[in-house]
Amino acid sequence: MSTALFLNLRHQLLAAIALALITTMTHAAPASVPPPGVDKLPPIPELPDPFKFNDGSRVRTKADWEKRRAEIKDLVLGYEYGHPAPPAGNVVAKELSSKDDETLHATVKQLVLTMGPDHKISTKLELTIPAGKGPFPVIVKGDLCWGKVKPEIIAEVIKRGYVLAEFDRTDIAADKADNRTTGVYAAYGDQYDWGCLCAWAWGFGRVVDYLVTQDIIDQSKIIDTGHSRGGKAALLAGGLDERVALTVPNGSGAGGAGCFRVAPPKTETLEIVITHFPFWFQPNFNQFIGHVDQLPIDQHDVRALVAPRALFTTDAHGDVWANAPGTQETYLATKEVFDFLGAGDKIGLSYRQGGHEQDAEDFAALLDFADQLFFKKTPARKFDVLPVPDAPKHFSWTAPKAEK
Repeated sequence: MSTALFLNLRHQLLAAIALALITTMTHAAPASVPPPGVDKLPPIPELPDPFKFNDGSRVRTKADWEKRRAEIKDLVLGYEYGHPAPPAGNVVAKELSSKDDETLHATVKQLVLTMGPDHKISTKLELTIPAGKGPFPVIVKGDLCWGKVKPEIIAEVIKRGYVLAEFDRTDIAADKADNRTTGVYAAYGDQYDWGCLCAWAWGFGRVVDYLVTQDIIDQSKIIDTGHSRGGKAALLAGGLDERVALTVPNGSGAGGAGCFRVAPPKTETLEIVITHFPFWFQPNFNQFIGHVDQLPIDQHDVRALVAPRALFTTDAHGDVWANAPGTQETYLATKEVFDFLGAGDKIGLSYRQGGHEQDAEDFAALLDFADQLFFKKTPARKFDVLPVPDAPKHFSWTAPKAEK
């Protein structure tokens, strides 16, 4: 063997060992390998280009996108949400009650799911199941902490042939700063740097773990949704869990479908959301207060994690706080990714009159979009009507022309 060949093989071996060590360290203790701080990050005035790799090169093929998606996921978790624990792998359901509702033509089941180390984590789960054998598509909503979905909405969900699965995300992580004695934080201690939004997204995944074991559920037609902070969590859950076919955040604003860089007056900004709810995010996310332009991501990147699976956002014109211009901006930027992947028909948005809630009209839009996606039904509405059609775009890049 020549000296040159020996040195080359030795170099490759050492590089492989180094990469393996870095990978192992990252998976074992993600919080211990922080990404570069704000003092080392250059300003990016416009929305960052999701097609640009960390080394400056650009995505050219769909296979490239999978690699870039992995980079975006690392950035999103490393800077904004924190890193979740792995799937628990031990979700157990205990049925508390089951009754037939003749008015709804449905069965309503009350359950408790337990999971995690020594099954220390639990959450309430209520299933409303249409009559018949199925399998049925399912809508997973994590907002049971605010009360059940209104009866008229449940009736429409059942009429359309969908299961409604409602769980309490605050069982997974309490929605308060002093939350380390219950839920995932008590079970896992300080192993992970996840904020509440990431913990709630993890909770969505554990509900899905249970649902996919049930014959009544169509595993190819799983929908995640939630309102406000629940919508932020639903978006992240859909981005991380590739079993979710359709992700539908409602009124989610900053940290959800809204935009940090495009935040007009009276909307939820990065500074406001971190100041009031620092425990929702990765502990060091506050370094970007006053430095939004140095954030290497924005919420279009979070939304892009969903592609090419379906993504649909519902909002209201009167919900100024949720930032219609910013949500439009992330929609347009994310659509570049969907179009590049040949999935431009799998992203949409819907705006109604009214304020900050997830009401019957939002669910009707969700169901219309899902019916089109899953059953090829022709909707009575359009899913590309912009709330602020004359607003300027805040990004100059476009999707590359995909190479084979």
